[in-house]
Amino acid sequence: MTMGRYVEELYKRRDLFVYLVTSGLKAQHRNSFLGYFWWLLDPLLDVAVYYVLVVLVFHRPGGDDYGMYLILGMIVWRWVSSTVAGAARSIIAQAGVISQVYLPKLIFPLSATLTQLFHFGFGLLVVALGSVFFHLAPTTALLWLPYVIVMQLLFLAALAVTIAYVCVFIRDIDNLVGPLLRVWFFISPVIWRTDMVTEGHRWILDWNPMTHFLASYRTMFLAQSGPNGLVLLEIGLGSLLWIVGVTYYYSRFEHEIVKAL
Repeated sequence: MTMGRYVEELYKRRDLFVYLVTSGLKAQHRNSFLGYFWWLLDPLLDVAVYYVLVVLVFHRPGGDDYGMYLILGMIVWRWVSSTVAGAARSIIAQAGVISQVYLPKLIFPLSATLTQLFHFGFGLLVVALGSVFFHLAPTTALLWLPYVIVMQLLFLAALAVTIAYVCVFIRDIDNLVGPLLRVWFFISPVIWRTDMVTEGHRWILDWNPMTHFLASYRTMFLAQSGPNGLVLLEIGLGSLLWIVGVTYYYSRFEHEIVKAL
């Protein structure tokens, strides 16, 4: 199938795309007592755990603004980790449907990505509560927020469509996602500050996209100035080109997915 025809098929299935996103949102806390309130409570509990660990256990307060610094770090990281983890099994989980009806397989990791974007929206409510608690007034720097979110969404979509495809053929990757995410978490400045890294290891930060996304959100909310838009644009455009390349690969080799499932 040509790539143009494949994109056309994706567009025709837009109703299914909406259904997958909405059903994903409804399913996560369907049978829980607190329901959707967990979308707010989960990130708050994460922040509380790491605040106790870093500040009270290891006695590394990290400055007066560390509370908000940690909130931003954890909310942004949760978006990344939940997207990658959800996308890893997005195609495999639909094996029964895929084996009976033709569907463009790219729709599954993309819907998983958009579902987690809505979760991130609730995370931003936690950020807003933190801003009120720490007396951070909104400034014009927050006009950059949609731009940063779009660039990160492109990056996450590129990760999602790639790992979803790979997991179909190498099922062990799914088992490695959790450990690899933990490694990525600890080498990213989520709970620690970048000035703790020596010059000899700065390359770890420079080559880590999470460094730039975390810095962007913290610059907007804490420093109350605009982020480095050029670096984000490079990541976003690179991600978009990668998505186009992977879409072409899906269009040419989707029959192999059916065989593998």
